[in-house]
Order: sequence, then structure tokens, then C-alpha cells
Amino acid sequence: MKRTFSPRRLLAALTLAGIAGVAQADITLGYQTGIDPTKVPQADGTYEKAIGEKLDWRRFNSGPEVIAAIASGDVQLGNIGSSPLAAATSRGLPIVAFIVSAQINAAEALVVRNGSKIDKPEDLVGKTIATPFVSTSHYSLLGALKHWKIDPAKVKIVNLNPSEIAAAWRRGDIDGAFVWSPALGEIKKSGKVLTDAAEVGQWGAPTFEVWVARKDFAEKHPEVIAKFAKVSLDSFADYNAHKAEWTADSEQVKKIARLTGADPKDVPELLAGSAFPETKEQLSSALLGGGTAKDIAGTAAFLKEQKRVPTVLGDYSPYVSAEYVRQAESVQVGQR
Repeated sequence: MKRTFSPRRLLAALTLAGIAGVAQADITLGYQTGIDPTKVPQADGTYEKAIGEKLDWRRFNSGPEVIAAIASGDVQLGNIGSSPLAAATSRGLPIVAFIVSAQINAAEALVVRNGSKIDKPEDLVGKTIATPFVSTSHYSLLGALKHWKIDPAKVKIVNLNPSEIAAAWRRGDIDGAFVWSPALGEIKKSGKVLTDAAEVGQWGAPTFEVWVARKDFAEKHPEVIAKFAKVSLDSFADYNAHKAEWTADSEQVKKIARLTGADPKDVPELLAGSAFPETKEQLSSALLGGGTAKDIAGTAAFLKEQKRVPTVLGDYSPYVSAEYVRQAESVQVGQR
């Protein structure tokens, strides 16, 4: 059954955030199917070994779904994109972004179907384009249309999650889609890229992904967040130092493919479509040292302009913390 979260339902879920606690002893994490190096330690159980606790990994189709689960108290840590992050923090959800897990470039793209007669941006008018609403891809799509001076109302934009997009593409129900992997890899085989998140970012609408934690959980268990950050940073460093070795037949890529459902042949290219910042960059003024909060504000302002959020906060820095990455530099993983 398709799961969608309207602004009203999401807002209702957010109101529960102040009273919902961590009911279970185990730690529940919400992850998505984006292609990134952290899927390797996830597959290997490295996070469990480092943290010394049982971890319950739950797969979600989109950031808004992760946000709703965090708001209800079902999930303590979640992987979300900058657009759902901006929407959630603008509504006051008590979360903290503690690591930038990917700077999205070609890993998300607008692909149009071969034979759709879409050869240039103006041809999108009257066509059916799918994307998961309030996701980074949705934000990028709206940013592209704004750059091209195309009224979004003149394009039939439909809300589908990645697996639904892949199925709709196979049926011929949609003319194009702005989405991430593994759907992106599949639809590119019979379509062409009109633009991607990297280009839209250059036009003024950058996107990125983060891991967030509920503030109450982070304050009670800072060592868990620091150890999680440490394992993630180690995976970024390993990939960045050995990119050429992460081939379609490598064990790392096979593990990522199994977790995400992507074709192993597509994974190296999809990995290359994002940047994975290491500790020094994470702590820089461009990211957790101030830039991430400014980028959230910019995203929120755009979402308000598009009537996706009701208000923009004056300061988003309370929703971003570099402390856990700092702690990760000296943390001893595998010890409780």
C-alpha cells in the first residue's frame, strides 16, 4: 500500500514529538536506499560492534516517512535529505543533524523517457513527472523549473516513492522522474538525463543528506551518536581513498547492492554521483560549522515560497551540531 504524508498528517505527527519518548530498549534507525559508503558497515554489523548495542535497521522509501517515524518516537536516528530536514525543523521537530552523509551531485537526476518527446526543458509542460514529495529530488525538480522559468502548475507532478516510480516507468505511466537510486539506475537505461542535482545546486538549490537524531536521545546517549559518526566517517575515508577498488564485482559494492536493491553494475557510478565529506570538511564553516544551518534556511525559504512549509525560522543552528563529529575523533569504538 502506498504511504504518503500530507502536511496535515506530518504536522500532527510532529506535535507528538514533545511527548513521545524512546519506548524500546533497542536503538531503531531509519535508512533509505541512497547509494553511499555507510551501507558497507551497516551490512557488516560494524555499527553494532562499535556501539555495543543491538540496532534495529528499518528501511523507508523517503525522508518524510523517516521524519514521521522519528516524530512518533519509533525511530531514534534517521537518514534524511535537506528538503525534509528543512520541512521538519521549520515545524519545530526536536532533532539534531550530526553528520552530513552525502553532498548530492549526479546521484539524483531528472530523467525523461525515450520517446516522450521531451528534448528541452520547455517540453516538460503538460507532461507527467514523478518524484517523492518533500524529498531532495522534489526540491531539485522545483529548483530546476524555477531556473527554467516554467510554472510548476503547468507540469503534472505526481507523488511516487522510488519503487513506485520504477514500476510506473515500466508501465509507461510517466514521462519522466526526478529520483535517486536504485530507481535512477533503472530508468536511465531507457531515458536520458535532462539535469541533475549538481547542476540544480549550481543554479542556487543545493541538496545534501544528513543523519539526524532525536534531541532527547542524543542528549541522553551522546556516546552512541559519536560512535555512529565515527563508523560513518571511517567508511567515507575508506571509499575516498580506494574509489578505484569499489568496482561492480567488489565485496563493498555487492553489499551496497544487496541492501539497496540496486544493480551492482550501477553502484560505482552512483557512488561517484555524491561527495562524502571527511572529518575536517564536516567541521568546516561550509558544513557543520555553520554552512549546513544556512543551507537549511535557504531550503526552507524556497519551500515556503512553494507553499510547502508555513514559516521559516530565524535560526536553524540549534538543529545542527558538530559536537558528535568532534567526539568521534577520540571515541573508542567497540567499548560501552
